Amino acid sequence: MMIKKLGILLLVATGVNAQDKGQFDSYSNPFYGTIVKESNQYDKEEKEENKSFKMNFDGKQIPLSLEEFTIVEAENPISQGNTGTCWCFSTTSFYESEIHRITGKSINLSELYPVYFEYIEKARGYINSRGKIHLGEGSETNAVQRMMKTYGIVPFSAYEGKPSDQPFYNHEKMFGEIETYLKNCKTTNFWNEDAILSNIKSILNHYMGVPPTKFRYNGRTYTPKSFMRYVTKLNPNHYIDFMSLMQKPYWSQQEYKVPDNWWRSEEYYNIPLEDFMFAIKNSIENGYSISIGGDVSESGYSSTHDVAMVPSYDIPSDFIDENARQFRFSNGTTTDDHAIHLIGYKIDDNGDWWFLIKDSGSGAQNGNFPGYYFYHEDFVKLKMMTFTIHKDAVEGILEKCNN
Repeated sequence: MMIKKLGILLLVATGVNAQDKGQFDSYSNPFYGTIVKESNQYDKEEKEENKSFKMNFDGKQIPLSLEEFTIVEAENPISQGNTGTCWCFSTTSFYESEIHRITGKSINLSELYPVYFEYIEKARGYINSRGKIHLGEGSETNAVQRMMKTYGIVPFSAYEGKPSDQPFYNHEKMFGEIETYLKNCKTTNFWNEDAILSNIKSILNHYMGVPPTKFRYNGRTYTPKSFMRYVTKLNPNHYIDFMSLMQKPYWSQQEYKVPDNWWRSEEYYNIPLEDFMFAIKNSIENGYSISIGGDVSESGYSSTHDVAMVPSYDIPSDFIDENARQFRFSNGTTTDDHAIHLIGYKIDDNGDWWFLIKDSGSGAQNGNFPGYYFYHEDFVKLKMMTFTIHKDAVEGILEKCNN
């Protein structure tokens, strides 16, 4: 009995210790072939086109050319690329027109110089608020004025704000790095301002380049502040901002409560809608252009037709008033999503006003007049929320506000 048991144990041990062997097999995954076949078939199938509900402009009397408008002097439209910096492109264009109005000079300013420092100040605000301010690429038209007061301004030739061989501005990766870094600082409760701003500058310098502290222009050396003062003749203190919302008392300075007003500016003069529209019309009639911002996500807004209107199925023209305006702002159907430069006007045969708009957004490049739109006055009245302008253009309204 003992010998038999031992033999069995030896056999079992030998089976366990036997060396495994490998072999070459042809790869086979029949189900993957099914996946590829059916996926290719799906891709070839005709898909239902993604459509949005838009106004039909057939038979509408809209402007047919730029020549129909009385236009202030302005530089040619340029693209803001893949960035959320319409606030700076529109307002820089506005200041270029102001330079020409004040001095007669045509100067191409750097749009990205104020953007660089707005990112710095936004990071500083994030630090000081311990991560409570809104982080985004957007800002407001009066942010350019803020940056000019602190950092001056420079010509495009002194600071392009991107590698010269890069075809379009693109802040997607850059802002992604900034946002990730700042949110990590919040997560780790790290709030060393000098260290954080140093790292933010490193990111900006990599993608945008180092902004100049001195530069040559027309044979002379300037700093950004001396260039602003002696060459452009711009005085940031001469520019003011207006809004028109029922939620705050009229004829007072109030905060424009939107995320991109991240520093919570309370310098907007809040005036009745009738005065708001009068200021726009009277100013452009008298040669003052305007940097203006509001909502462009409407069914009467068409990049292929170069036009912005309010269709009657939305709201009839006679019903557009401060209540309709406030209602849309309060329920979120009017947002603060784009800033543009109002540079001209015309009055059609029906007595309606049309405004010529210079636009840096990508949509503005799709129509018959790249870089321009024709805005009907109803669209401005209902959907444009704020504007920046020279104080001399609105002396009467400003006096009523101050009183």
